[in-house]
Amino acid sequence: MRVAVEQGKKIQVIADETRPVLQGARLTAWELMKDGIPVTLITDNTAGALMKRGEIDLAIVGTDRTARNGDVANKIGTYSLAILCKEHGIPFYVAAPTSSIDFSIPSGEFIPIEERGADEVTHISGCRIAPRGVKVKNIAFDVTPAKYITAIITEKGVFKPKDLYKIQKLKIKN
Repeated sequence: MRVAVEQGKKIQVIADETRPVLQGARLTAWELMKDGIPVTLITDNTAGALMKRGEIDLAIVGTDRTARNGDVANKIGTYSLAILCKEHGIPFYVAAPTSSIDFSIPSGEFIPIEERGADEVTHISGCRIAPRGVKVKNIAFDVTPAKYITAIITEKGVFKPKDLYKIQKLKIKN
């Protein structure tokens, strides 16, 4: 996004709040504003409605870990966004530093998924918002299959998920 702005492209970023810890609201929006990139913050559940209305041209998400086949594990909700993009014919890109690509993991099925404490869901800023005793399932990440990913953007270039193996060859040559 920074490069697009540097190239003179007029962009408008729509950032999900990223529940339950609100990194999109606290970090993504702040970083974009700091860089002078126009940003609008939405609730996570708003993305589909905006896609249906034609207000989204493409999606770019991050990744915490990328498997050899191009499946990616990222903040919970990424898989849902990928499905929405597919349904609406919107390109879905993953920004992945090569350090996040783990060629020892054949597919996303083998990426361990962290489950975090209930307080992230039952409390906001230390204030309880859910009834005491409610059961909580707080999966921190989900896996998006490569078939939903248009391309993976790395510092070494842009690759189709099936072509990630080319990065290994680049690392060997460097």
